[in-house]
Amino acid sequence: MSEKVTKKKRVNVRRPDVMAKVQAEVEEHYRSDVVDLVKSRGNQLTIGNTTVRLAQKFGFCYGVERAIDLAYASRRVFPDNNIFLIGEIIHNQEVNAQLTKMNIVSLPWKELTDDYDRLTEDDVVIVPAFGAPVSYIEKIQEQGAQIVDTTCGDVMKVWRRVKSYAKDGITSIIHGKSGHEETRATASHALGPDKDGQYLVVLTLDDVAVLTDYLVNGGDKDKFMSYFEGKTSDGFDPEVHLDSVGVANQTTMLKSETEEIQGLVRTAIEQRDGHAEKFKVFDTICGATQERQDALFGMLKRPMDVLLVVGGYNSSNTAHLVEIGEKQLPSFFINSADCLKSLETIVHFDLHQEEEVEGSYGEILNREESIVIGVTAGASCPNNLIADTIVRAFELRGITREEVLAT
Repeated sequence: MSEKVTKKKRVNVRRPDVMAKVQAEVEEHYRSDVVDLVKSRGNQLTIGNTTVRLAQKFGFCYGVERAIDLAYASRRVFPDNNIFLIGEIIHNQEVNAQLTKMNIVSLPWKELTDDYDRLTEDDVVIVPAFGAPVSYIEKIQEQGAQIVDTTCGDVMKVWRRVKSYAKDGITSIIHGKSGHEETRATASHALGPDKDGQYLVVLTLDDVAVLTDYLVNGGDKDKFMSYFEGKTSDGFDPEVHLDSVGVANQTTMLKSETEEIQGLVRTAIEQRDGHAEKFKVFDTICGATQERQDALFGMLKRPMDVLLVVGGYNSSNTAHLVEIGEKQLPSFFINSADCLKSLETIVHFDLHQEEEVEGSYGEILNREESIVIGVTAGASCPNNLIADTIVRAFELRGITREEVLAT
């Protein structure tokens, strides 16, 4: 048998000499004079009969900026090594395309394929901002590859919480999308260091209704397990593992919905036990997600004709901004300015159909009278894409980029 490769420590690539060059490179790729201009005007720009209003908080958060910086720095620190990335660094096509140009190769993230078996001690693997399941990290360490960890600090706070639940014999109820990278990573940490912890993932209020009904009334265990197939830990038994529960969440969920779920589960435990001693909760919505949601709620207090939400279609925090907006006005989830085909035609992601659609919306943008166009973006959207959207919105109203920059 060959000698086992020694595990390597995680690498800190944030060297001062490297980061100065990285900052310049990131600025070149993602900064925008247009966004700076709109911000300098109080986040609102009016030209002729067209006003574009930008949310007070939008786009890249600190965790995303850090992840991008570390990915760029990795290529500078390891110019000649093979560099791999588990899945995507963040949910944005522009950023991931830039990393591909830097010859950073994406590894499968839905399962541990034989790609991971081929890693060597000369390779570098970047862990994305969402984190990665424990089994992936263990496999990479076994192969001896270098690890650059860009996991967001807010995500790691959730991991610490669910680990503490496991240590105390408390089952984690995770509010999130079971197939999302972050939730899968959090679920792996909910097993605890001894791999004997338990978890259950809920997404919708319908999921929570099934859970709370079982908490209060019990019921058909097989039916319960069938409903939550693929969303529980191995060996999960609702008759045993729902005795004590603690709620955590994917950090990018809709805050109001997470709070409602927390309240529903707590009430069910109280109804079952007469008290809530076997219920634990910890607020794990990330600050940037909450700021962007709060900023949109504030923005919606003033009249607007349409809302454009910019970001990757697989971005959870961006989708929740669309959910908030569409309750009050026509709201379109676009991944770039190219989606604004004309005054009449917008290509956008429909959250309800779960696919990109093309529709005619001339009654919204194609007016002679004044209109107000709202723009916001998720935490993984760079300023250059936001700027392109602002400029395109003006262009569709007959105002050139040069006229925008000259105001």
